[in-house]
Amino acid sequence: MGVRMNRRGLRAFRLENSVTARALRILPAYSAFRKTYALLRESRGWNQEDLAAYQAEALSRLLDHAYENVPYYHRIFHERGLVPEDIRSPADLDLLPILTREDLQANLPDLKARNYPESAFEYVTTGGSTGIPVGFYYEKGVSRAREWAFMKTQWDRVGYRFTDRCVVLRGYTVGSAKDGVFWRKALFGRWLLMSSHHMTEEALPAYISEIRRFKPRFIQAYPSVAAILARYMREHEIEPFPTVRAILCGSENLYPWQRDLLTEVFGCRVFSWYGNSEQTVLAGECEESTRYHIFPEYGIVELIGRDGRPVRAPGGMGEVVTTGLINPICPLIRYRTMDVAVLGADACSCGRAYPLLEKVEGRLQEFIVTKNRRLVSMTAVNMHSDIFDNVAQFQFHQEREGEALLRIVKKTGYGDRDTDRILRELERKFEGDVDVTIRFVDEIPRTRRGKYQFLIQELPLDQWRISV
Repeated sequence: MGVRMNRRGLRAFRLENSVTARALRILPAYSAFRKTYALLRESRGWNQEDLAAYQAEALSRLLDHAYENVPYYHRIFHERGLVPEDIRSPADLDLLPILTREDLQANLPDLKARNYPESAFEYVTTGGSTGIPVGFYYEKGVSRAREWAFMKTQWDRVGYRFTDRCVVLRGYTVGSAKDGVFWRKALFGRWLLMSSHHMTEEALPAYISEIRRFKPRFIQAYPSVAAILARYMREHEIEPFPTVRAILCGSENLYPWQRDLLTEVFGCRVFSWYGNSEQTVLAGECEESTRYHIFPEYGIVELIGRDGRPVRAPGGMGEVVTTGLINPICPLIRYRTMDVAVLGADACSCGRAYPLLEKVEGRLQEFIVTKNRRLVSMTAVNMHSDIFDNVAQFQFHQEREGEALLRIVKKTGYGDRDTDRILRELERKFEGDVDVTIRFVDEIPRTRRGKYQFLIQELPLDQWRISV
């Protein structure tokens, strides 16, 4: 006999089942986060031998999985006459070829693990900041949860808690000029998402008032976006936000002049991390150092020099080549990131036994090529210098070796003296090997993700000549 249900009962039934359905969707993510976060709380106390053993075991599992379930890697092993057992440690990874972005795009269907249902795949793309937009796959729900466990572990170092209020100045477009409100709350009111696309001289006072009213404990930001706010506050002698404990910078290279500016204006710690959307590398600063601590549980990092050989000596610079350990649904082994970093020395006084990067120089596209084919990092250009006091924004554009166009958005007080000083300073920094032409523009557009590019590099992307 059927059971009749009144309207109130029907609504309750639907609500209960809706909540149950959401819980079932959330459960795998929560489980992935909890398991990963528990591992990281334990492993932060491991010594180098413990971390090396964990990484070797994780690599072994990854290689077995890739060989058995990922057609691309099964083919690579076969072509090279290898089986997973031939790679006994991260030092043996050079038996496999480097995976370029072009390889990833050309072979993406064959990089999907066959032991996952199609419903588990989430297609993701990068912003294409290197000039080569890249698509790949996450495990739906789970990959982002694992990532958040690592990010939370990093932010724990500067006292971040789930209940803390955060202002987020990243790639969001919020509101419109019509109503003059360029922010909205998220995460149960704990995060204030502020539009990075409306930060004009006219709108910034309202941004500052809203941040002060919100009383955040942290500010998450693209460095280039935080710098806009900081420069305005410095120029107008605006007091820092008293509740802000740290500025959490990521997704762009943090240049020394930006760190100095943010520290000066906000009067607190600037914390930076380095990673990529492809989930192959993650590293961050600690409580006591600005060096980047690489998470060995997250991925394996190789630094490859211009000669195609591994960088072994501290202080040596090379391109970051990575093997991700947390995203087996679309494994990327020896992935060419096109980022350049400097190898760190010694252990950190914080006590963690993680490998260190002294600094991250940035993308290959963030280097200017001189007349003698020398690569000069954009870190050499210090916008915190007083020669840029009357510059609102700048951007280099290079199409030929040894030549660069510098676009400048002028402030009201800009004059010929500023042009002369900028050209003299750049002549000194580039050691006379780059001819710079200045062009004045009304504005410099951002990327579609709300980032500022300090250099548009049109020269071939393989300037580093990494051996493949």
